[in-house]
Amino acid sequence: MSTTEHQMIGIGFGPANLALAVALAERPAACGLDVCFLERQGDFRWHQGMLIEDSRVQISFLKDLATQRDPTSRFTFINYLHATGRLHSFINLKRGNPTRAEFTNYFRWAAEAFRDHCRYGETVESVEPVARNGRVARLCVTSTNSTGERRARLARDLVVAVGGRPHIPQPFASATPERIVHASRYVTRARAILSASPRPLRVAVVGGGQSGAEVFRDVAERWPQTQVDLILRDHALRPADDSPFVNEIFDPAFVDVLHGLPDERRRSLLGALKNTNYSVVDLELIERIYAMLYEQKFAGAARLRLLANRVAAAARADDGRVELDLRDTLTGAREQIAYDLIILATGYRYDAHERLLAALSADLGSFEVDRFYRVKTPPSYACRIYLQGCNEDSHGLSDTLLSILPLRANEIVDDMLSSRHCSMATAM
Repeated sequence: MSTTEHQMIGIGFGPANLALAVALAERPAACGLDVCFLERQGDFRWHQGMLIEDSRVQISFLKDLATQRDPTSRFTFINYLHATGRLHSFINLKRGNPTRAEFTNYFRWAAEAFRDHCRYGETVESVEPVARNGRVARLCVTSTNSTGERRARLARDLVVAVGGRPHIPQPFASATPERIVHASRYVTRARAILSASPRPLRVAVVGGGQSGAEVFRDVAERWPQTQVDLILRDHALRPADDSPFVNEIFDPAFVDVLHGLPDERRRSLLGALKNTNYSVVDLELIERIYAMLYEQKFAGAARLRLLANRVAAAARADDGRVELDLRDTLTGAREQIAYDLIILATGYRYDAHERLLAALSADLGSFEVDRFYRVKTPPSYACRIYLQGCNEDSHGLSDTLLSILPLRANEIVDDMLSSRHCSMATAM
């Protein structure tokens, strides 16, 4: 294997590390840093499987890659609109939140500026410590590209931002995989199954959050002969609480408040705020789905159903279909329903960094991070490791979202540069 060395390697090149690249590029003190990002996908992609037409991001366009850090940055969403000739038209739309497709295009536009610093199509296999004289001053990052070539790179600093991986609840883990698709692959996989079928299918969408509601609505409208059940654990689809005072929990200042709390109080507060992000749906979409179900009643049809208070106790293959054993959480009643396709809108797990950094676990334990997202390392470590997007328990609900991308990136750059200067001073 060939080996090269970089001052910083970023694993993953989604919005989090893209915001970091922007922050580094616009910081004069970081201009001389040799940085390299490794991304397993062949080009920049963001929630590719959920780019449903007309679906919109659930944040203001001002929560982009740069505005909160520096409104004059050339990487703002406003400048993107200006550069693409759509600024005036966007203003006339009177929308505060763009479509998901347009925000993805904005990310791609920004990512193009860093093409020379990103190696697409490289899957990181391992990260291992390089020890000399009892100190770990470098990390060895080994990756494989699309042709199977393996390569090792040394890094003084490492930033891991690999996003979430689909959460598959236990009852579905051993069922027929070709008939069970996570919502993250709805556009890229589930739609193909529905389109290829010579007959209308019976579909279950599992999950009562925004993704589940979006998929349910899209399947119902795109395939008007298809039977679709929306299965949710809760008693009803609940609207997200995005009122102004509550929305302050996504402000950067709230990270300081939350991080400073004792563990038990932090967990309690996070639990109380779950309804801002988990198992909630935009009110406009809830009303649209309710209208669809009402119009169906008026027409005397029963193609679409909302099955509330249900959990899947088991899922098993049955003659090319998947039979779900559903339990009513209120009455305890059980029913078995066979589906041709099950789409799981069951969220994500944010623990992929544990596998990537497994070779360091003996030194780093549970990968606890400090206020500035740096993993707490033993004194023998001279290199620094930062985690983005997997610190909800310590930094709040905004950590897995887009809300604080530029400011979090700025804090990491601040810490990285100050630590680097201290290291250089110590060496001299």
